[in-house]
Amino acid sequence: MLRFKRKNFFKSINFKIALVFALLLLITLEIVGAIFVRQLESTNIRQFKSTVQIPTYVDNSLAEQLSSNNTTKANTQIKTILSNYNYANIDEIRVIDSKGTIRGTNDVNDQTIVGQKTTDRNVKNAIYNNRSYTKNTYDTQNNGRYYVSIVPLYTSSSTGNNSQLVGVLYVRANMKSVYSTINTIMGIFVAASLVAMVLGLGIAIIIARAITRPIEEMKQQTQRIARGDYAGQVRVYSDDELGQLARAINNLSIRVEESQESTEAERRRLDSVLSHMSDGVIATDRRGNITIINETASDFVDVVAEKAIGNSILDVLKIRDEYSLRDLIENQDELMLDFSSNEHDLILNAYFSLIQRESGFISGLVCVLHDVTEQQKIDNDRKQFVSNVSHELRTPLTSLRSYIEALSDGAWKDPEVAPGFLKVTQEETDRMIRMINELLSLSRMDSGTTRVDMELVNINEMFNYVLNRFDMILKKDDNPAKYYTIKREFTKRDLWVEIDTDKFTQVLDNIMNNAIKYSPDGGVVTCRLLETHNQVIISISDQGLGIPRADLTHVFDRFFRVDKARSRAQGGTGLGLAISKEVVQMLGGRIWVDSEEGKGSTFYISLPYEPYEEEDLWDDDSQG
Repeated sequence: MLRFKRKNFFKSINFKIALVFALLLLITLEIVGAIFVRQLESTNIRQFKSTVQIPTYVDNSLAEQLSSNNTTKANTQIKTILSNYNYANIDEIRVIDSKGTIRGTNDVNDQTIVGQKTTDRNVKNAIYNNRSYTKNTYDTQNNGRYYVSIVPLYTSSSTGNNSQLVGVLYVRANMKSVYSTINTIMGIFVAASLVAMVLGLGIAIIIARAITRPIEEMKQQTQRIARGDYAGQVRVYSDDELGQLARAINNLSIRVEESQESTEAERRRLDSVLSHMSDGVIATDRRGNITIINETASDFVDVVAEKAIGNSILDVLKIRDEYSLRDLIENQDELMLDFSSNEHDLILNAYFSLIQRESGFISGLVCVLHDVTEQQKIDNDRKQFVSNVSHELRTPLTSLRSYIEALSDGAWKDPEVAPGFLKVTQEETDRMIRMINELLSLSRMDSGTTRVDMELVNINEMFNYVLNRFDMILKKDDNPAKYYTIKREFTKRDLWVEIDTDKFTQVLDNIMNNAIKYSPDGGVVTCRLLETHNQVIISISDQGLGIPRADLTHVFDRFFRVDKARSRAQGGTGLGLAISKEVVQMLGGRIWVDSEEGKGSTFYISLPYEPYEEEDLWDDDSQG
């Protein structure tokens, strides 16, 4: 952890600011030190040169001896003059005449060179050019720095004021004292620089931390904002640019939080709207790939939303063979899509619209899927109903017209024919009146205007009453068209059910009439009444020809008849079971049929039931 923090410190702005400050301080000190040392060196060398310069009177004395004709005496005098002149910094002084011969030296250990020709090229050049020569040299053998000065020596001419070169004076001085002082000063300067660097670096770190503390807090706040945490605030330390930036970040945090809350609320509202819409909604990108699909749309197309996202809308809607994406973009007409299967019918209307920016750039499509299955079914039923009504009314009207025309042509005068024609006319008229009444009843049920008078009824007694009425009709008819037997299988317990007595009696009458109508002569109609924990089940079974399996789902359709010729001959309208279904559904129940060809049919009616004790019923009545 310490290593990690150290690594982060070297990458931080604190370190960078401190490093920059330290480098600036180092460069400044280096520049100042270099200039100072250079200037110090120049000054010390200049002073050193002035100190090691041979006085003029010594130069004149040596020039006088060089101009003497007595060489031996002159050399002795030169040696005396040089021995009397002593400077601590001068290592060697040589006197060379104009011919290049060494005439004297102050080095007592090197007197053998006196009288020898000099080999120093600089000395020869000074003699030849009649010019002074100075040079700073470095001796690699003893690592010493030396100052070499070669000065011409002149003597006055006897004939005039012109000077004559008689030789040169070679002086070599050790500069150790000069550079020793410079090195000492440089050591002090370096030490002071290091101390200043350390102090400056510490001060730079402190200042950098003071500067970067608000920046660090702003960084942490922006990281919290990126994570979705808008609770914190950046502390404002000053009114400078950093303080203004801190206030801007605080305001930004508030604005982002408000914007995020607004966006989240809009998203939740949109998700709620999309999820609760009865229509399916699909949104795509500009390439037609699905980006949004609500639950209704995924149910329509039978695709999981997660799997649909990213796929082409053409594949999901299964229209790739008929349409392209360009077709949908250029022509936003509604499409009729059939997603029907063996289990259920499903017909959808697809409405397309473009997602466009203000610039006109198309960024996607929106498809709204509307379920029109029921509407299509209603339209088909309406068309079928109109067709059936027209057909059912036209048949008796045609029959009436034929018989009336026959009567008008003179058949009414025939006492044997006229009564039969009139009877048929009356029966067809009665059938049309029944049909119209039943149509009116269905119409009231469809519009919801039918009044339902609910009452608590003993279903056992009511069912027995209806069956007793059919038994009585059979007994009173001297010559019935068909004999039958009603078999009863009832639960012994009294069942109290809340129903509309009149309407439910009509339902039982319709089913019993059909059972008797389609039963063979001498057949048995079995009527059962039983209970479950929350339902009463009524069943009526006959021994007729049964209903084909393909027709079972259409038994309760309007104007549907299994045997149309036989039903019409017996005065049926094809609306009885349709009315029965509507009534049972109004009572909160369910009606269905089970049949097998050649073995008969069984109609079932289930009604909601709550068990009551007879004592409780009487108690409720007494309390009321």
